[in-house]
Amino acid sequence: MTRRAVVTGGAGFIGSHVVDALLEAGHEVTILDDLSTGSTRNLNPSARFHEIDITGPDVDRLLADIGPDVICHNAAQISVSTGQAFPLRDLNVNVAGTLRLIEYAQRAGCRFVHASSAAVYGEPETTPVGEDHPTRPINNYGVSKLAVEHYLAAYARNGGLNYAALRYANVYGPRQNASGEAGVVAIFCEALARGAPVTIHGDGRQSRDFVFVTDVAAANLAAASSSVTGVFNIGTGSESDINALYDAVATAMGSQARPVHGPPRPGDIERSVLDPSRAASQLGWRPKVNFRLGLEKTAGWFLSQARAE
Repeated sequence: MTRRAVVTGGAGFIGSHVVDALLEAGHEVTILDDLSTGSTRNLNPSARFHEIDITGPDVDRLLADIGPDVICHNAAQISVSTGQAFPLRDLNVNVAGTLRLIEYAQRAGCRFVHASSAAVYGEPETTPVGEDHPTRPINNYGVSKLAVEHYLAAYARNGGLNYAALRYANVYGPRQNASGEAGVVAIFCEALARGAPVTIHGDGRQSRDFVFVTDVAAANLAAASSSVTGVFNIGTGSESDINALYDAVATAMGSQARPVHGPPRPGDIERSVLDPSRAASQLGWRPKVNFRLGLEKTAGWFLSQARAE
């Protein structure tokens, strides 16, 4: 059944892949993006596009005109350092802006798929981390994502909001921007593609759950097509430490360069790996792209970008 879908942040890294997945499944897609971090190069020409800020009042009228059946909300302030330095900006975009969309979804009876984050857990007590693990975020970004989850649950209890909150692990893949506080895979790939030095913060034994972006897009598609309400981990259940990750990326990039080690970053979590079994049982979603193939695809994209420039 064809549905009308809105993807916020649809010109961004993850959002643009969500758009592609929805279109491929036969849905009508409208993108809302203010292009503050997204790029017109990522826009799928088969989708409608509106350059708009989700924190402004015009978004209410636009959503009413579109009349979506589902909103896949991937627009966000994603920089941890920005969230720490400018907490009100983080609050305005990630909480107030999202709440404006939730209010519309509640009124219109619209399905709401929210991009949350493993950052809501903070330092894990046990791994892999399941959805019932305590949530104790260690930075403002994680706090903002968790606050939205609480709003979603409250709206569901009080007004029957139909939603899924997807707690992303470390997402990587083509179109990722390596500037700012982007994912470590993109940072390594871009540096090696340009022959720039690579710094690993700390001893490199920190481990992460790396999930390929098309698998994350498939999770959004599964959640958009479902009526199940709740929170779901979107990860692989496997972890790689940063030293091993660098070696794998360098191999995929065809580079012999060696990294240097710098001081650890304050607040870095030592281990992060998610248990995705709830998403498998309730949404029918499982990651399909293995890490080696995902890195090869990502490396190929970054090399092609470097050659084009």
